[in-house]
Amino acid sequence: MNPTTPTMLDTAFKKDVFEGLSSFPKYLYSKYIYDAQGDKLFQDIMALPEYYLTNCEFEILDTHKGEIASLFRGSGNGFDLIELGAGDGQKTKVLLRYFAENQFSFVYKPIDISQNAIDDLTASLAQELPSVQVDPEKGMYFEVLNRIKQYNERKKVLMVLGSNIGNLLHPKAIEFLSKLKDAMNPGDLLFMGFDQKKDPQTILDAYNDPTGVTADFNKNLLHRINKELDGNFDTDAFKHWEVYDPETGTAKSYLVATQAMQVRIEALDLTIDFDPWETIHTEISQKYDDKVVAWLANESGLEIETFFSDAKGYYKNYVFRRKEHE
Repeated sequence: MNPTTPTMLDTAFKKDVFEGLSSFPKYLYSKYIYDAQGDKLFQDIMALPEYYLTNCEFEILDTHKGEIASLFRGSGNGFDLIELGAGDGQKTKVLLRYFAENQFSFVYKPIDISQNAIDDLTASLAQELPSVQVDPEKGMYFEVLNRIKQYNERKKVLMVLGSNIGNLLHPKAIEFLSKLKDAMNPGDLLFMGFDQKKDPQTILDAYNDPTGVTADFNKNLLHRINKELDGNFDTDAFKHWEVYDPETGTAKSYLVATQAMQVRIEALDLTIDFDPWETIHTEISQKYDDKVVAWLANESGLEIETFFSDAKGYYKNYVFRRKEHE
């Protein structure tokens, strides 16, 4: 490897790629999968029959939209609906349409790391639900949370769909939930999706589809490095591999080098050696049960108000409040 000057690591992407590929074992953060191509591939994943999460959450939101709406509205002067990781907003539109049809007073603030996703969502909402007031923002969760604290004139509902929290191991999940709690006032709510533990084969199939869409999704990390950092990854020389541990509830995704190779990333002045079958860890997808969610909430200064489940019990959306003594 070559010495890289700090001035070369002038973006979070460069810094994280340098640190991840210089480590042993190697890793890359899954958040960098999402550019225009990554966003499209994830939409393709959500349409796969094996990827049950999307349909389960759609079912929950559609079946229980009246109860959810009553919880969100409360008895105050309207509310701000702040969604972290809004993506294409297809599931959220189930609720937004109900709110609009019933003339709720609210502002929808979608937040996403991808400017492409924000632009597409804003445009589609303007066409499909023109009466909904939209205040979009591009940014990382933790950065935006500091600004969210200022939303204190009326009720806030923070929303995280898609079991995005599953991308965090428990200590980081507690840190994330604690920061959400810190951004909440006593009357505010947190509405969050948690994929549940189930037949391990069902989980493996969801992240290892036979058509290879999930493999392409993970490999988009390497394509981004090639495109944006002048790398020369041979993406065909890497194999996507998924494992699931039913004891911990952790699914892990890897890109595995199928041969010895050397990769050069010019923007980082970095040369990386790969041994045959060496791995790059790209993503985790944590699975939960009620006990684990209650423990995470308690550790974070939150408490479960209620939850909604699909008919199979594959997936749950929990509603949290700040603990009263916090």
